[in-house]
This record gives sequence, C-alpha cells and structure tokens, in this order.
Amino acid sequence: MEAIFRVDGNDVVTSPNAAGPWDPGMQHGSPPASLVVWAAERIPTVMPMRIARVTVDLMRPVPVAPLMIESDVVREGRKIQLCAVRLLARGVVVVSATVLKVRVQADELPPEAVIEQVALPGPEQSHVEDVDFSSSPFVTGMSLRAARGHFGRVGPGAIWYRVDRPIVEGAPVSQAMRTMAAADFCNGTSAVLDFRDWTFLNADLTVNFSREPAGDWILVDAETWIGPDGAGLAMARLADLSGYFGRAVQSLVIERR
Repeated sequence: MEAIFRVDGNDVVTSPNAAGPWDPGMQHGSPPASLVVWAAERIPTVMPMRIARVTVDLMRPVPVAPLMIESDVVREGRKIQLCAVRLLARGVVVVSATVLKVRVQADELPPEAVIEQVALPGPEQSHVEDVDFSSSPFVTGMSLRAARGHFGRVGPGAIWYRVDRPIVEGAPVSQAMRTMAAADFCNGTSAVLDFRDWTFLNADLTVNFSREPAGDWILVDAETWIGPDGAGLAMARLADLSGYFGRAVQSLVIERR
C-alpha cells in the first residue's frame, strides 16, 4: 500500500515505508507521532478545539509491524481536553503520548500580537535536498528544501519539509500530523555529531503550537546541544509560509557506533 498505515477500528497495518534509518525493522519517529495525532483528532470535544501540544514518549523501538491504538480522555472540559494515546505492538506499549487541545475562539488582538515572520528563504528559493542521503524508506515520502545548512551535516540547520505520501490510508494529512512528521527530523536537521560515527536517537518529541499552521511546507529551524554524559537536546522553531507558529524539543540518546 502507498500509505504508511491502514487503520481498521483500533487495528493498524504498517507499511514498509514507515522504516527509519537506524534499523529496517524499526519505524522512523515521524509515522507513530503522526498516527498519535490522527487518533487524538478523532476524539470528539464538547467545544470546537485545536491541538496545542503533543508529547510523544517512545517507550520501545516501534516495529514495522501491526499495531493497536488505545485512547482515552484524561481531562474533559469546555476550555481544554487532555487525551492519552498509546500504540501497542503484540500487546506491549511502544508509544505513550498525551495530546492537549484548547478551545478555539476568535479574539480581536492588539497590534503587537503579530506573527513573527521568517527571514530565511522559502521552500521555492531553498536548496533541494536529495532523499538518497538516507537509507530510510520513510524519507522517500518527504520533500526537503534546505534554507540553511544541509540535512545530516554538522551544525545548526533550517529545512523546509513536506509530506508527500499519505500517512493513514483514506484520510487527509492534517496540519498537526504534517507538523509532527516534520518536527521529528529536528535532530537530523541540526546534527552536531557525524552520523557515520554516532547515533543520536530521540527518546521523545514534544511540539507546542501557538496556532494551527497552514500549507504543505513546515520549516524546522533547529539546533542541538550535546551533554558530556550520553544525552542531548534537539530543539527547533517551527514555521509555515506565514511565520513561526510552534516549537519542538527532543531528548537524545547519544552512542558511538
């Protein structure tokens, strides 16, 4: 199948296109992060709401294999809804996530409450990154345009990402799903260690939204900090063509190959 996932009720069939660069039997972090959002967006709310924050904890390597979705509402209210979403493989939780939604309401804001614009080149003016740099099948379903730096190269980077392959069969890719797919590339966008000599897997991913993004392209304007004891932090400002709208943070596990 072309899509990453086929969902039937709570049962999920996973395509080989979900695989990441670390192990052919292990999913890239973007597909399960996007699937968590897909599940959360289908939980009804008492008032119109949008996603304000997603936290994904990768409890174990997520296999390229059948999964099961479990979800429930932790806190239901008129201003917020907090959802819990879990992905299981063979009955074992591999992803545990929380999704916070906030009420949508129109307000007349003061002039100083403006969206910060992006000073970097847009996707059409940025360098096209070839996807053959990675052994990850998932990356073949993405378009990358480097506004600063290059993917996987040492140093801070800013790269526009576009999801080109369906994530859930028969369902559109929502703006929050699109953002999660891009945000999980944070550590590769701003690598400080050579990928050939080191691994720097993320153990989690948190994305905060100040507003819902628009359009197909998401900018990940990233940097990474590495500690002396095997841990690191990858961070990014997230933007669309209208300006910045969110932030992403990953906790990294650093190991020499």
